[in-house]
Amino acid sequence: MLAFIIRRIGQSILVLLIVGLVAFSMFRFVGDPIDNMLGQERTMEDVERLRAQLGLDQPFAVQYFRFLEGAAQGNFGVSYRQGRPVADIILERAPATLELAAVSGILAVAFGIALGVFTAIRRNGFTANAIMAVSLIGVSLPTFLIGILLIYLFSVELGWLPSFGRGATVRVGDWWTTGFLTETGLKALILPAITLGLYQMTLIMRLVRSEMLEVLRQDYIRFARARGLKDRAVNFHHALKNTMVPVVTVIGLQLGAIIAFAIITETVFQWPGVGLLFINAIQFVDIPVMAAYLMLISVMFVGINLIVDILYVFIDPRLRADRSGAH
Repeated sequence: MLAFIIRRIGQSILVLLIVGLVAFSMFRFVGDPIDNMLGQERTMEDVERLRAQLGLDQPFAVQYFRFLEGAAQGNFGVSYRQGRPVADIILERAPATLELAAVSGILAVAFGIALGVFTAIRRNGFTANAIMAVSLIGVSLPTFLIGILLIYLFSVELGWLPSFGRGATVRVGDWWTTGFLTETGLKALILPAITLGLYQMTLIMRLVRSEMLEVLRQDYIRFARARGLKDRAVNFHHALKNTMVPVVTVIGLQLGAIIAFAIITETVFQWPGVGLLFINAIQFVDIPVMAAYLMLISVMFVGINLIVDILYVFIDPRLRADRSGAH
């Protein structure tokens, strides 16, 4: 088990290095930040001086390894646009994105699993079929269109919820700000959370349903029913437990996707998170911010995949037996 974890950590580090190299290479083609930082009256001396201050006059390999060295220490350089440390800017924006992702993830996992189990157990019922039909909306419509429709219905027509922004926030600790403690903050969170979590919820629901239906056809489920076990025990203790192995994989990936693809939701609702920060950074060719964002997202994805791989071993005893036999 320990050897497996060490091997996976080594693979994760290699993936992060490759992702960092690819991302840093791509940013060389998005434009020259010097053009946005200096005005029309700039001289060649001004350009060369600023390029030297930013380290852009160094070879690509030197710039890349300096970036990796700083990133390992939590230092992502200085924003070309704001002239402030990138780490400080991300810390300011991170609470908004993390709270939005947390609420969306909880909604997606809780409702996805519950509705997936319900539609599998009551697969021939009218309610289950109606849920499956409605779930096609979450799968087919793009995220930005769902957000616009929700804004039109609940903000424009009904006037119940705000259409943009985070609402009032309260500072907790040195850097964390939360909207959970204010009424306007909670109201502002509802529409973005539903928009961001709807696709993941429908995906999890349909996967749980298909896996549950497959497990319910197995012989050991029939044997459990023949022994006189109650439906609740058969469905939740035996069937659902064996359904969760492939579901855990998708849940892990979707939780990472919620954070990574919050860009669209944050843009639609003007949510002041790191996704909106990344969009603004692209417009101004703010390479340190873009590189820091992609590296952080990569760390989250790799970390989640590592956790999922470890959870496999604990969820499915057969995997523990296979790994013990391999050694």
